[in-house]
Amino acid sequence: MQDLNFPPYSFRVKNSQNRQYIFDGIRKKFVILQPEEWVRQHVLRYLVFTKNYPKSLINVEKQLVVNDLKKRYDVVVFDPDGTINLLIECKSPDVKVTQDTFDQIARYNYKLEAKHLMVTNGMDHYYCKMDHENEKYTFLKDIPDFSR
Repeated sequence: MQDLNFPPYSFRVKNSQNRQYIFDGIRKKFVILQPEEWVRQHVLRYLVFTKNYPKSLINVEKQLVVNDLKKRYDVVVFDPDGTINLLIECKSPDVKVTQDTFDQIARYNYKLEAKHLMVTNGMDHYYCKMDHENEKYTFLKDIPDFSR
């Protein structure tokens, strides 16, 4: 897999039945290593090891219903009070982050009401702070570090 625009992290990878798998420390299982998963695993390491978010507050690939359609978000980070602090959309490194990507995360966030959004393809990262009351967002240089 290609190098991404994240700090270097170590991963547990294995080969089985002619497929490569990577261990997901949040889901506590090996998952098929595809380009988008490579990005997601870097994001998870970034959250835990660089931004100090507890693993117990991170949720990966869960279903939600948006306009009667079943969708799956990539990563959600909760605050200790159970509200959603951060919604993350991961794309493969060869997928350009476009307005469509932001529209997708905005549809998910309409339902989830996260305080912050992150969109990444592993190379380019975009961070926003949401203002739900005024239906606006502000771009940030980075997501906030975890604080209690």
